[in-house]
Amino acid sequence: MLRWSLTFLVFSLIAAVLGFGGIAGTSAWIAKVLFIVFVAMFLLTALLGRRPPLE
Repeated sequence: MLRWSLTFLVFSLIAAVLGFGGIAGTSAWIAKVLFIVFVAMFLLTALLGRRPPLE
């Protein structure tokens, strides 16, 4: 997921340099959403991974 967010970040930066505002905005929005999802999944697995196994 982090790879996807970085890919859309690069797309948005390239589009911004070339002047394509709509494409840059959409790519940046997708990158932000994927980054937030990635961080949430990381925190969830970090918290759940520290528990002892259930038995």
